[in-house]
Amino acid sequence: MNKQNILIYKLPELFNILNELQNHLDFIIHSFSEKEELLKFIDINSGNYLVLTNSENEIKEDKFQLILTKFPYTIYSIIENINVNLLKYKYYEQSDIIIGGYSIDINSRLIKKNDFSSKLTEREIEIIIFLKNSNKPQSIENLQKSVWGHHSDLETHTVETHIYRLRKKISETFHDDSFIKSTKTGYTI
Repeated sequence: MNKQNILIYKLPELFNILNELQNHLDFIIHSFSEKEELLKFIDINSGNYLVLTNSENEIKEDKFQLILTKFPYTIYSIIENINVNLLKYKYYEQSDIIIGGYSIDINSRLIKKNDFSSKLTEREIEIIIFLKNSNKPQSIENLQKSVWGHHSDLETHTVETHIYRLRKKISETFHDDSFIKSTKTGYTI
């Protein structure tokens, strides 16, 4: 799992304290004293960050911030607040994944397009995300290994059955017969 970045803005003392604890933290910390430098880092490393600052240095343009408003905080309460906000960010990040004109909400397991939506199973979401992240068509064997975790050469029609049902669901709800394409080498989105 990739660690998320905590961007500490204009709080050098806090950075020094957290830096001493870096080996025990589930996130990576960075210190910034200039707004332009911080915004440049965010542009280059989009996603996976939380800005940590105080109310006088709040960055109005950024929605992923933890504003420390009262001092003194204990270091444990700061770390707890950081972790809670990182979980909120992950939830938010999973609520609107765009794939081929569709919006997928992993949290509520919905696929949406225009005014229509359809409920998905967890496995269907895993199939769609795996195919989206693949640069080339994926064979039944690759899907079996990567999505189901099967590492044997057993003859099974599980993958084909799930793909068939997923295609049918998308076709019936969105009248789209080409969301998941089948090629000679496998399935693709």
